[in-house]
Amino acid sequence: MNAPTRKMGFFLLNLIVIAGLTASSAFAAKAKTFTGTVSDSMCGAKHAMPGDAAACTRACVAKGSKYALVMGDKVYTLETSDKAALATLDQQAGAKVTVTGTEKDNAITVTGVTAAP
Repeated sequence: MNAPTRKMGFFLLNLIVIAGLTASSAFAAKAKTFTGTVSDSMCGAKHAMPGDAAACTRACVAKGSKYALVMGDKVYTLETSDKAALATLDQQAGAKVTVTGTEKDNAITVTGVTAAP
């Protein structure tokens, strides 16, 4: 293979790699913030257990339900294994929070949780 052909091949390979990286970053999910009330995925907005919303949420999560975020008529399941986020969700059960994360198919992959004012 002669030098001009090698240079052209190298140039095309670089062009393909750059185009691929640009395309993949364009399709990457962007983190958003969501503000709502902490609940659980089993009860959603309507708690079935006696007592307040916080006690019901904690009881349902203890039985295997996942935390959820209620925003009006919409209920998002919260996906996280971060111990700090889980502790904040437990503390804020039944209260308003702001969740940062990416949403897909009515689930939010949580990257952060803070109490909402």
